[in-house]
Amino acid sequence: MIGNLEPEENVMRSADWLEKLSVVLQKLEWTADDEIAVELGGTSVYGIDGAGTKWAPTLGTVKYNKDAFIVIKNKTRDPIVTSQPNPELKQAHPYEEKK
Repeated sequence: MIGNLEPEENVMRSADWLEKLSVVLQKLEWTADDEIAVELGGTSVYGIDGAGTKWAPTLGTVKYNKDAFIVIKNKTRDPIVTSQPNPELKQAHPYEEKK
């Protein structure tokens, strides 16, 4: 596109973006055995029931924003670590049990 201001045709050719996705997955060392979740972000869901028009959609209508995005999560490698108390943290005042 150097020197050309016209939009390119076939911006999302399947081979191009699938190849880029494959390269990124290899860099992350994800395998075919990993549990993958694909989710959509940048959306809003209406929580007030309206008349079903553009300005007052019905309850539960999903709106996809212009900057919506796709999230790919690797559930297998999602660490679940419970919080641990800091052993160096000392309370400023002694604990007194009230009766």
